[in-house]
Amino acid sequence: MKKKKVAFKTLGCKLNFSETSTISKKFPVEEFDIVDFREKADVYVVHTCIVTATAGKKSRAAIRQANRRNPDAKIAVLGCYSQLSPEKLMEIEGVKLVLGNNEKYNIVEHLKSIEEDPVHAEKISLQTISKTKEFHHSYSYGDRTRSFLKVQDGCDYFCSYCTIPRARGRSRSDTIANTIEKAKEIAKTDVKEIILTGVNIGDFGKNNDEDFFGLINELDKVEGIERYRISSIEPELLSNEIIKFVASSKKILPHFHIPLQAGTNKILKAMKRKYDRELFADRVSLIKSIMPQACIAVDLIVGIPGETDKDFQDACHFIESTDVSYLHVFSFSERQGTPAYNMDGKISKQKIKERSKILHELSEKKKNKFYKQNINSNRKVLFESSKQNGMMFGFTENYIKVKTIFDENKINKIINVKLVEIDEEGAFKVEIISELK
Repeated sequence: MKKKKVAFKTLGCKLNFSETSTISKKFPVEEFDIVDFREKADVYVVHTCIVTATAGKKSRAAIRQANRRNPDAKIAVLGCYSQLSPEKLMEIEGVKLVLGNNEKYNIVEHLKSIEEDPVHAEKISLQTISKTKEFHHSYSYGDRTRSFLKVQDGCDYFCSYCTIPRARGRSRSDTIANTIEKAKEIAKTDVKEIILTGVNIGDFGKNNDEDFFGLINELDKVEGIERYRISSIEPELLSNEIIKFVASSKKILPHFHIPLQAGTNKILKAMKRKYDRELFADRVSLIKSIMPQACIAVDLIVGIPGETDKDFQDACHFIESTDVSYLHVFSFSERQGTPAYNMDGKISKQKIKERSKILHELSEKKKNKFYKQNINSNRKVLFESSKQNGMMFGFTENYIKVKTIFDENKINKIINVKLVEIDEEGAFKVEIISELK
């Protein structure tokens, strides 16, 4: 039997990428060859995102690209966009299968069902995600260096601007014991670093009488994994004990990603966030007091309705006053079905663009300061396999990008380096001190 070709395209978050890896393993190797999405394939799988209007646009564009490459292919569309707007996706030419966030793990069975029933050669399948209690483990593979491990899914926070609870359901996770088994599976590969991912990972274990602190304590003991990074974690869930444990751990890295989203309490309240900016500042202060070298990345949304010029200036002053390392700036995107969609005080696209530029400039200022603080320091770098203009790249424990002359023997090795100078592209040139792992 001639093998079919299947290609995957993933939009959106790291969680989607980890899940795509697991979904791809559902396709029997004796029946399918996985090819690049840019190639002609028999089946295209598009794992979508709908967190912003831009994400939705990119998802639709990927579907149309697949259809142009092979009009006879079966296009399967999965994920958050599928969960929220299945009929809209089915209207796009070439789409034969639309699966929600629970059904996507059974994609092979769904593909067979439409192949075996020519009368019903198109199919939409999705449950009411809000009632699901299922947790599907996943982790990414194919990168020798790092793996994204999904530890949690869904969200019980109903922020005024966000569609994620409707697309992914309520917060849920597996037990610590079962999650550790997945980490041990990764440890059997060449992977040196695990990134812990989820929708709201600080909520881990709430339905099992466990918690995220307990999880990282046990992960720290897994042999074969040298480094862990904690992805985005809500400030009110980033407890003192978690911060202090990271400071004492040799494996969990001093790199935090904390969503602030707005720099004034007025807008945080309108967003229905569960903290005020004073709590956020307290978290940053504690981290820096015991880990001065720590990297702190911050998410911010620009253009939430009701934010005046004075509010924005106040927010900028607050962010300037906190010792964060850089910003991830997102423009507010109206999402139908969210409270923010009907909020008064809409902000023009031009003003959102202007404010976004200001915050991007502030981010560069913060990042430059953080990088300069690290000049002449010794750091441990995990080098990756990519090669550009004869150079190779890697990241320090505190997530500083470094570069050195490409050496195949350094790939997937943890190397002790001295950070020498920042080049014109924003990466550190280094001196090699010694190989550690």
